[in-house]
Amino acid sequence: MPRLALYALIVCLLAIAAAVVSFAQGSWLGIVWVLIAGLSSNMCWYYVKRGKVTN
Repeated sequence: MPRLALYALIVCLLAIAAAVVSFAQGSWLGIVWVLIAGLSSNMCWYYVKRGKVTN
């Protein structure tokens, strides 16, 4: 797994955890964390697929 894909996966997991905590506390800021998780998930898939093409 390429390094950038791993970093994007870590950001995705942390954003999901932050969204869960935000929603559990009753904050609507969790929507922003969900959007960040979606973006980083797409970045992770992109870097994984790009890594497979170049290898």
